[in-house]
Amino acid sequence: MEHVLDNPAWNALISGNENLYYGNDHIRYFARDVSPFVAFKENTNENFEELYHMVPQGRVLLFVTPVEIEIPGPWKVLNCIKGNQMICKPGVDAGEQAVVLTTLTQEHVPQMLSLTKLTNPGPFAERTIDFGHYRGIFQDGELAAMAGQRLHAFNYAEVSAVCTHPDHTGKGYARQLLVYQINRIRAANEIPYLHVRSDNDRAIKVYESLGFVTRCNVWFSVIQKAK
Repeated sequence: MEHVLDNPAWNALISGNENLYYGNDHIRYFARDVSPFVAFKENTNENFEELYHMVPQGRVLLFVTPVEIEIPGPWKVLNCIKGNQMICKPGVDAGEQAVVLTTLTQEHVPQMLSLTKLTNPGPFAERTIDFGHYRGIFQDGELAAMAGQRLHAFNYAEVSAVCTHPDHTGKGYARQLLVYQINRIRAANEIPYLHVRSDNDRAIKVYESLGFVTRCNVWFSVIQKAK
């Protein structure tokens, strides 16, 4: 039986993130300024072809699968990234949040965009904050670290955009933000999960120390409707 997280973007777009979707009953995606994720109910060449006619020229999309697949033409593949999909084990105490966190709102978006551009935790745009639950740590009025939520697939909530400004690494900020997100998600009787590049050993060790375990590998295909 297929696991909900075998197709996390699709299951998010029909459940927790349904309010943000564009598309139809078998192809769904987010607005360009929210997220590049696109998903199919079934991964077929016919759906790739239909999607090609749905989106504008030049649109870049992100397609996640539990196995590496061949993207059919006329789509242009810009990149294919191997990642780990990690789930937080039940019963593991993440600890207590010891740092004051600030709820991030629209007024903070320029700083959020600057931080994500500098640290590259994954796609982040003007309306990515619409996914909700973003918290940050400020130092001298500047955003030093942040984390939030992204794909909300039924009772699985993805922790995302975990990043720290290079001037503030080594202070445990990312860990504090993760503790908050884990405890918040568990308080809602849901399960925290996340995605991380398979070659990001430093981040993986932090996640493992908080009780995350790798469920499977996933592949992120960055595709573009060629101009």
